[in-house]
Amino acid sequence: MNEKKLIHARRHVSQTQFIAYGFFCVIITGTLLLMLPFASRDGQSEPFLNCLFTATSASCVTGLVVADTWSQWSLFGQLVILTMIQIGGLGFITVGVFISIVLRRKIGLKERGLMMESVNTLQIGGVVRLAKKIIIGTCIFEGTGAVLLAIRFIPQFGFFRGLFYGIFHSISAFCNAGFDLMGGQAPYSSFVAYYDDWLVNLVIMSLIIIGGIGFIVWDDLSRNKLHFRKYMLQTKIVLVTTAILVFGGGLLFYLLERNHLLVGMNTSGKILTSLFSSVTARTAGFNTTDTAALTDGSKLLTIILMFIGGSPGSTAGGIKTTTLVVLLLCVHSNIKQTYGINIFGRRLENDAVKRAGTILTINLLLAVTASLAIMAIQPLGFSDILFETFSAIGTVGMTTGITRALHPVSRCIIILLMYCGRIGSLSFALAFVQSKRKPHVQQPAEAINIG
Repeated sequence: MNEKKLIHARRHVSQTQFIAYGFFCVIITGTLLLMLPFASRDGQSEPFLNCLFTATSASCVTGLVVADTWSQWSLFGQLVILTMIQIGGLGFITVGVFISIVLRRKIGLKERGLMMESVNTLQIGGVVRLAKKIIIGTCIFEGTGAVLLAIRFIPQFGFFRGLFYGIFHSISAFCNAGFDLMGGQAPYSSFVAYYDDWLVNLVIMSLIIIGGIGFIVWDDLSRNKLHFRKYMLQTKIVLVTTAILVFGGGLLFYLLERNHLLVGMNTSGKILTSLFSSVTARTAGFNTTDTAALTDGSKLLTIILMFIGGSPGSTAGGIKTTTLVVLLLCVHSNIKQTYGINIFGRRLENDAVKRAGTILTINLLLAVTASLAIMAIQPLGFSDILFETFSAIGTVGMTTGITRALHPVSRCIIILLMYCGRIGSLSFALAFVQSKRKPHVQQPAEAINIG
């Protein structure tokens, strides 16, 4: 009887639930591996909570750490973290489908459906071809990035260490993870020493943007090249919004910090620091300047960019660029009192507005509730806590430096936020709710005042 119930339960596990459980298994596996004595540089087993925090941050491609990656973890530990970053960035479903392709195993409708849900594609047809394109594209971009970064790191650190640095940071940047190995120079320094290095900045920024625009956009660009009119609506929205956020965010950062952090920098350093700060805030987590020293205006700007994040079906987190655009268009439509929500000669479905509103509300509630909870647990600065929670829910990884000072309960809250941010707050909520059919009889409608 129990066996029959188990089989029945397995059949009724939704695609969303399967993905949520899968990421949980990846996190637990990574935690156990990091707890091994030889995963730490000092040969001592790290506490469970520290390993769980690190494994969650790596698998959810966030970048928040309770210990400097270079100083704390051995080569084995760093490789475990790197593997989790790669799996977390691409999605274990994508990796699994590609392995099935290599082994020439049949990929059924169930696997195709999971792949469709994992990368947020709009149709089940062509998902296997898309999986191949994702893996091949990832290898090309990460490989190119590793070679370019190694050009800078090999003369500085030696051949093998420089090459490993190139590979590690290329994967971390492409997957929008934010983990770095620069602790060998100064703990928790990230890329501060390279704030005016054009090669390092341009390579890291390019990898972050490419990984953050989404695999569906990749596919569309590869098919239609530079013919903008032929692009899908999602591709057009993603490309235009990404450009506005990158350059608009960079300009705002410059204006907010021109008399503060940017003082004393040369023109090259000011341009790169402003652009890098704008790009990395949208879920990458690296930094080329002291985040704790930012002005309140820059911190607010960073929080907004962290909350928006990247684009659907990408390695990035946040509410996504398309959600932002849909909500802004909805506001514009209501103010202008036009019929439907239109953009680029197309009308959006009503369900898109409902979904966008739900995602915005859930993410805000999670971030604000978590902030209040942490404030009740320990006396930390308001802006620092707000920065930390929005960084976690957006899977960004930027911090003002309070991560290491968090109480164990506060760390558990951040772990939950990172997990929700990676699988999607709406997906996390749906994982606990059984889908219901539309009732034949509905409640009578009645109007209320809004606003």
